[in-house]
This record gives sequence, C-alpha cells and structure tokens, in this order.
Amino acid sequence: MNIDQIKAPVAAEMAEFETRFRESMKSSVPLLDKITHYIVKRKGKQIRPMFVFLSAKVCGGMNDSSYRAAALIELLHTATLVHDDVVDDSNERRGFFSVNALWKNKIAVLVGDYLLSRGLLLSVGNNDFKLLGIVSNAVREMSEGELLQIEKARKLDIEEKIYFDIIRQKTASLIASCCACGAASAGKDEATIEKMRAFGEAVGIAFQIKDDLFDYGSDKQIGKPTGIDIKEKKMTLPLIFALSKSAWLEKRKIINLVKNHNEDPKKVAEVIAYVAASGGIQYAEQKMFEHRDKALKMLEEFPAGESRNSLEQLVKYVIERKH
Repeated sequence: MNIDQIKAPVAAEMAEFETRFRESMKSSVPLLDKITHYIVKRKGKQIRPMFVFLSAKVCGGMNDSSYRAAALIELLHTATLVHDDVVDDSNERRGFFSVNALWKNKIAVLVGDYLLSRGLLLSVGNNDFKLLGIVSNAVREMSEGELLQIEKARKLDIEEKIYFDIIRQKTASLIASCCACGAASAGKDEATIEKMRAFGEAVGIAFQIKDDLFDYGSDKQIGKPTGIDIKEKKMTLPLIFALSKSAWLEKRKIINLVKNHNEDPKKVAEVIAYVAASGGIQYAEQKMFEHRDKALKMLEEFPAGESRNSLEQLVKYVIERKH
C-alpha cells in the first residue's frame, strides 16, 4: 500500500489542513512571510498530520480542534527543525537549502521562535490546553533526548537501555503526541488518550530502528551501506548489540575506528562488516518487528474500519519504507 492509499480516509482533511496550516503561519512582516512560505512549500510526506487525523477518526471523529492539533505539532516540530539546522550548521534539509543557509543563523533562530509562539497562541486562543500540554511535553522530551544523546555519545559505549531511553524521547515522543492529540481532539478520556500515546510511541521506536538499519544497507533497495551514522559517531542499535557481544580488545578496536577513523571509507566499511558478522542487523530488525507487532496489537482495541486499517498500513509503511 503506498502513502496515497493510506491517506485515502483523510485525504480531504489533509487538503483542508494545507490551507489552515499556511494560515497559522501568516505574519505582517514580509520577510517572515517569505520564509514561512518557503518552509511550507518544501514539506515532506506529512506523516505527522496523518497520524493526528487517523487517530482522531479511529477515536470517534475529527473536528476543528483536530486541525489545530496537527497545526500545533507541525509548528512546534518545524521550529525545532529550524533550530536544529542552526545548531548542526546544516545547509540542507530534504534536498532543499535550510533556512539558515539562505537567511543566516540569527534570522533562522528568530523564525524558529516565531513558529513556536504561533503554536502556543493557536492553542491558547482556542482553549486547547489539553493539546498544548501533550505537545509541550513532547518538545521537552525531544530536547532531553537530544541532550542525553550528546552526553552519552562522548563515551561511545552505551547500553541498550540508554539507547531506548534516548530514542523514546528524541523520536518516539513526537509520533506519540500526534496520536494522543488525535484522541484528545476527539474528546476521548484519559485512558484512551494514553492508549493512543503508547501506540504512537511503539511506532516511533520502530521508525527510529528502521533509520538505524539504513546505515547498514540491510535493505536491498539501498544497495551499499551508507555508514552516515558511523561517520557522525552516532550509536545505533546494530552497533550497540555488536559491541555488547565483543571481547574487550575487539570492542576497544571498533570504538577507536568509530571515534578516530570515521572519515575513512575503508575503516567505516570494516565497522559495518563487523556489525553484520556479529548479528547486530538481525537483532535490530527483530526489535523493530517487536515494536511493530506491539503497535498493531494495541490497534486491535479500537473499532475496525478504514481509519484503523489505514493506521495499520501506516505502521507497516514506517518499517517498510525505502528512505
């Protein structure tokens, strides 16, 4: 099933959302308007709003606050991405120039702040305090996860538990907040909102492990491994597993390669081969499938229908995607 087929039950709502989202970014300052127009134009697959709308529908139906929930998540998430590009000194995002590459750091930081404030005002102006609480919590977790990763990355020898703590906060919390906001916007009780949040968290963890696997080219579509995470000294699940099974000397050698020789393609290939031989790739795949199955099991508690079917397909899409 491709992304357009998955989107079918909420296609009309997604089209309506485009207009509303653009509206939520409007400013009377021409420079800001120009930049936000540029940001809107280069948006990706729109998976986050899809999670919000399908979660709302599976929980009883969409309304105005479902649109605001999706806009709030997109505004706050876009703000964090704009700031990330400044911090990482990135000139590109998704094949386009980043905001900081075109307009410099100071402007990019101010644009991020502006988007953040638009999200807050959109919620406060409509008394969406429940939604604001869910999304603010996700932004807090994302920041904590990122900082935890920076703190632990220096050692390069982290345990699996810490890895899951990092990705739960850094990646999974955002998808979890999409699903929780969908349920909250449909007027569901705390228990149902929590169920949807837990569902989104499981999907988010599977999503991140899939990203980890791209580095090793475990997918036939990618062909040769990319090794980008190794070059950036990121600890991914296949590598963590491989190191946990290594003798002390072997472990020291691999950590040294990642730490000091990550620019050398030959050495990066050596690390990739080592991880593959240690069973790290199969282990990570197994963990990814466990989280996929956990998410699908949770969905069984919700009413059957096209929205639930699309959510199930979206879960599968997350781990079967080619990039």
